[in-house]
Amino acid sequence: MERLGTGIGWRPEIADAVEHLPGIDWVEAVAENLCPGHLPDSLLRLRERGVTVIPHGVSLGLGGADRPDADRLTALAERAEALGSPLVTEHIAFVRAGGPLTASPLLEAGHLLPVPRTRDALDVLCENIRIAQDALPVPLAVENIAALLAWPGEEMTEGQFLYELADRTGVRLLIDVANLHTNHVNRGEDPAKALAELPVEAIAYVHVAGGVERDGVWHDSHAHPVPAPVLDILTDLASRVSPPGVLLERDDNFPEAAELERELTSIRGALDKGRGRADAAAPTTAPTAPAPQASAPTAPAPARQRLALAQAALLSALVAGTPVPEGFDRVRLGVQARALGAKRADVVAKVAPELPEILGTAYRPAFLAYAHTHPMTGGYRRDALDFAGQLLLSGGPENAEVRRELRAWWLERSGPVPRSTRPAVRLARATRRVLLRR
Repeated sequence: MERLGTGIGWRPEIADAVEHLPGIDWVEAVAENLCPGHLPDSLLRLRERGVTVIPHGVSLGLGGADRPDADRLTALAERAEALGSPLVTEHIAFVRAGGPLTASPLLEAGHLLPVPRTRDALDVLCENIRIAQDALPVPLAVENIAALLAWPGEEMTEGQFLYELADRTGVRLLIDVANLHTNHVNRGEDPAKALAELPVEAIAYVHVAGGVERDGVWHDSHAHPVPAPVLDILTDLASRVSPPGVLLERDDNFPEAAELERELTSIRGALDKGRGRADAAAPTTAPTAPAPQASAPTAPAPARQRLALAQAALLSALVAGTPVPEGFDRVRLGVQARALGAKRADVVAKVAPELPEILGTAYRPAFLAYAHTHPMTGGYRRDALDFAGQLLLSGGPENAEVRRELRAWWLERSGPVPRSTRPAVRLARATRRVLLRR
């Protein structure tokens, strides 16, 4: 595996800081936020300097019951080729459920949700990863995720699940030590046990990030400083294997460049500490990653359908208010549902910043009320339009001027092409509205 070194998650908000941070060997960019023909100038300058750029996908849903979408795979491959990346990464998660396999509406989570650690889920995930590997021009690495809730009836630990996944497919692993900490707080899982069980030699690189604890629940926010327990897990990992790369993630509440540099220094210190522990016990030969099985079986259709029904029931309870499936913690599921609603509100405010500007302080409560009964079905931009349309249909907002402004915004963006601003066209629209009222 190529040695990457020390990296940081590239985001537009900190693009300038990333370019000037010392000791940055590589960056990771969210794949869905990149357009191959119009890459940000900052990324192009980094590439010219020899900085490796890796696209990190968030919407493929490899852990879902459906096979990976061909268009999404093509888009991920295009970004890898445009960036000259040595690999691409995605998540061991499902992000949508429902559809033909369950004869129910397709629902979008807008978030990475955990797959059950069962044989059915593993069979489906392995086949989905093989499909993705065949479609991508470079190797694939998959990331363990953070979870607020646990599936009932799980048959494997996280380490066992990841080991068998790598063994059966040869896929590389992106280990997020912050997610191991999250699962320790939220699910009582031992990070050291997970590290001891998983194939550390299959690691492509490592994520490090911050979070926050509220009422005994750890939220993997990527918007807070990296805490000491996460650095301790990184040290433990580095005492077992020398990871090819380590990357600091930050997605919100961005600090000054000096603070990012201090966090990177702490990460390097944790790595050095772990390497020091490993010196006396260093193996005489380098371990090799698991090789894929010669004749790996495909997931049987019943396994896909069983997984589809289970994931649809869980996601529907989270985003549509349907009954909680048997065996789940109702309190924890409620925490997850509220977190999903809050995330939707935050992301919609980013992709459609005019909405909070138009609605002011009424935006957030109005959106959360909408989200409680209206699941997302087509991504965040579609969600913004659906929210505005539903608010208008329900007679809101009460202020007539705000309502007119919201209606104009919705009309501008909901049609197949932008509304014309030519005076003659605007006059014709106004005349038509007057005639329709008569």
